[in-house]
Amino acid sequence: EVQLVESGGGLVQPGGSLRLYCAASGFTFSRQWMYWVRQAPGKGLTPISSISSSGSDTRYVDTVKGRFTISRDNVKSTVYLQMNSLSSEDTALYYCATDLEGRTRGQGTQVTVSS
Repeated sequence: EVQLVESGGGLVQPGGSLRLYCAASGFTFSRQWMYWVRQAPGKGLTPISSISSSGSDTRYVDTVKGRFTISRDNVKSTVYLQMNSLSSEDTALYYCATDLEGRTRGQGTQVTVSS
């Protein structure tokens, strides 16, 4: 059974940083592209970043490019999302997922950017 457990969210001031974690189990993590998707209040799921199985290929949507960094540790079966220069528009529930649409995802971790 695929299990994805996100953590690291919280309340942060505008301009601040957070690092999200996603612990994966139940599948061959080292062979799987991984994704971060988010859901802002009142909106649908939006993919924001992805990383190849080896970690050599990373992709970002324009709204987070240059501010967020995705990475992974295949020994620990963990994917990370370093988020810098956060703004109120980044407030959302963040999920890691095994597919771009977020159909297989964890329970999410809440990120709230507010002063």
